[in-house]
Amino acid sequence: MNEFKKLTRKTQMTTGGPVFVYVDEEQDKIVRMTPMDLDENDADSWKIEARGRTFQPPRKTTYTAFTAGFKGTIYTDRRIMYPMKRVDFDPNGERNEEKRGESGYERISWDEALDIVTGEIRRIKREFGPGAMVIEPSSHHLWGNIGYRHSALFRFMNTVGMTYADHNPDSWEGFHWGATHMWGFTARLGNPEQTDLFEDCIQNCEMMVFWSSDPETNNGIYSAYESTIRRRWLKELGVKMVFIDPYYNNTNLLYGGKWFSPQLGTDSALALGIAYTWLTEGTYDKEYVKTHTFGFDEWTEYVLGKTDGIPKTTEWAAEECNIPAHEIRALAREWAKNKTMLAAGGLGGWGGACRSPIGMDWARLMVALITMQGLGKPGINMYSTTQGVPVDSDFYFPGYADGGIAGDCDNSAAGATFVYRMFDGVKSRPMTSNLSTGSGVHLHRMRLPECVLDDEVEWYGRGFVGASQEQQFHKYTYPAAGYSRIQMLYKYGGPHIGTMGEGNRYARMYRTKRLPFVVSQSIWMEGEVPFADIILPACTNFERWDIGEWCSNSGYNPDSHNQCNHRVIMLQQKCINPVGESKSDYEIFRAICEKLNVGQVFSEGKTDLDWAKQMFYASDLPTVISWEEFFEKGYYIVPVTNKAPSAPAFRWFAEDREQDVRGWISRFRPGDLVDQKGLQTQSGKVEFVSNSLKRFGHYDTDDKERPLMPMYIPSWEGHHTDRIKTYPLAVVSPHPRFTFHTHSDGKNSYVNDIKDHRVLIDGFYYWIFRINSVDAEARGIKDGDIIKAYNERGSVLFAAKVTERIPAGTCHCYESSAEYVPLGEPGNSTDRGGCINILTPARLMSKYASGMATEHCLVEVEKWKGDN
Repeated sequence: MNEFKKLTRKTQMTTGGPVFVYVDEEQDKIVRMTPMDLDENDADSWKIEARGRTFQPPRKTTYTAFTAGFKGTIYTDRRIMYPMKRVDFDPNGERNEEKRGESGYERISWDEALDIVTGEIRRIKREFGPGAMVIEPSSHHLWGNIGYRHSALFRFMNTVGMTYADHNPDSWEGFHWGATHMWGFTARLGNPEQTDLFEDCIQNCEMMVFWSSDPETNNGIYSAYESTIRRRWLKELGVKMVFIDPYYNNTNLLYGGKWFSPQLGTDSALALGIAYTWLTEGTYDKEYVKTHTFGFDEWTEYVLGKTDGIPKTTEWAAEECNIPAHEIRALAREWAKNKTMLAAGGLGGWGGACRSPIGMDWARLMVALITMQGLGKPGINMYSTTQGVPVDSDFYFPGYADGGIAGDCDNSAAGATFVYRMFDGVKSRPMTSNLSTGSGVHLHRMRLPECVLDDEVEWYGRGFVGASQEQQFHKYTYPAAGYSRIQMLYKYGGPHIGTMGEGNRYARMYRTKRLPFVVSQSIWMEGEVPFADIILPACTNFERWDIGEWCSNSGYNPDSHNQCNHRVIMLQQKCINPVGESKSDYEIFRAICEKLNVGQVFSEGKTDLDWAKQMFYASDLPTVISWEEFFEKGYYIVPVTNKAPSAPAFRWFAEDREQDVRGWISRFRPGDLVDQKGLQTQSGKVEFVSNSLKRFGHYDTDDKERPLMPMYIPSWEGHHTDRIKTYPLAVVSPHPRFTFHTHSDGKNSYVNDIKDHRVLIDGFYYWIFRINSVDAEARGIKDGDIIKAYNERGSVLFAAKVTERIPAGTCHCYESSAEYVPLGEPGNSTDRGGCINILTPARLMSKYASGMATEHCLVEVEKWKGDN
């Protein structure tokens, strides 16, 4: 009989919640992970009095399914255990770029790998000058302020002299490129503030409308199931819940409520039908609209059909969205007679339909509807239940987007506060870029294949455009004047083929001699890692030191820690040694820098734990706990005793006061306002006719997808197009439930065994494609069949799930497959891995709005016959 072994408890943080990690130190092995149970020495939890009851969250944290199974991704056979070189790649001879994605690999030493990488860096800088080396990370990384891309990667990038491929806000697009021209909030990329809204909601709200919002699937972002209990409380109090989503989503499944399923691409028509009802029946807040909006009368003329001859009646809307007119009127009337909060997307904005071809007008119409009912009055707001709990947001600890050990003010939020606390300029210095600056060289991540394959590429707006609405109109070209073309791509982190539109473009990009050298720094062999010339094995955050706060990305998502029922700041303890010959990202970067004689410049002689300690002292933590105590316990719960008085979002706006929401980065900049009052728009009001778009001047010529006012623009990937004749099924592809983007998918981990994630058929785990029984029967498809979905962009194999949770003519398939498994030539054959984004459009939202529009697409489906 085996004796019971005493395990050591460590603390770690993930994108799906904080965990206690129990380690067998003798075997150097993680045994299990659990959520945190708070002890009697931790700060008290908040309480809210509402409707005769007292509400207080449980004294524990939650975590997601993929965090629960994370041990499986640490010990999987898909881990990259040692450096590798493509077998037919010779840096001094024939590189065989066209074989990428098909060639095998051979194991090499770290010394050889580093020599090849640094040799290429030296060669490219001497032969091509600055700007020819591009570094491109995935949107997210494993948790930790030291190891995150804004931190160690940016410090490395700027030390070595690489160009950054600018990221787009891939979950915020419609709010960023559309709603910001209606109410401002550029520092939030168009999303609204959420401060103290849960208290307002539970005390005053009578009805919730979840529109393209499924918080039980997407958890806000990073916050696991912290908000589940809030929706349960609302249900217990009798708050009505309505769900508008083509798919009978998981939140609807859990809580019930009326379900409206609009035809894909027609949500804006439904919104206009609701607005028409309110206008003609007089059931909107007329006095509020009179004092808090600009251009409302002109927009009213459009809704009533006086400008285009088409009244946006419920009958008109019914024809477009396939919802009966009487149901639209009933929804409008029920909404108007109740204090209603609108969950537009999963985080008080963003997500869902805002990522689609109609995303800009959908987001603006969400703003329009909630404004018509009195935005900011008690119980009336844009709120998704995933944020806004009463935590102390004035207690300072940086989020991962605040620049970390880089302090790069041009490419992170470091300049807001953090850089001045982290670096003294003498003993420790930030590392900024002289390339990825406003007037430097830029690439757009979604146009990376074109930047490699085409002679010239142009777009508008630099990725995350958070400074002002007007900076969205700035034109960029690649290659920038005076700079060379890409000679080296340093790929860091998760796959793009499963997350970016028309993913086959990326496969084709790798297989060209126009891209002479590719490095992949990755934890797992997946996605486009097999397209690299040199592979550098990174370790997980469980195998290194770090520090971070649960849910706190900060930057353009300020005070996001208020998603969690407790503010948890954690020392992310190294639980085990790196598996195989893998190293932390920081150590890989340091090794390269040392070979290039800039090791001391990069590291300042510090380990990752040293940097974590420096960040501890740059926060407010030393005022409440010593480093030694923090190191011993591993975490700190921020008390709520010092929380500022409740200041619900937009209440100040409704009451015509100065903004009083709390948090260190939530306030508007004084220069954006007049007399410190109003919104960031030119009028200071919600602009139904946008002054910023009017000044830009392209709204009636070549930017018709983004008109001056929120309108119904039929989706260019919808039922009004000629393509519907060839590809008659519309697929909605939201963010996934059981993986955070690609991080937890595939990898031969436990997550594959979740029956609603992948299905095991003949030894392969297929991604799931949900199809209505009518459409399945017409194609001879049965539940569990392997099917091929295709359009002119490519073809992908899936496991069919026949269901009534999606109406006929519409299908459902989560995006973000980590697996790319071409059955023939990469980029030109059927994918077996489940990358639905091979079929979604690469087209941007408009010529001048460089947002992705991948949330829905048109396809045809057939039972797979074994072809590729």
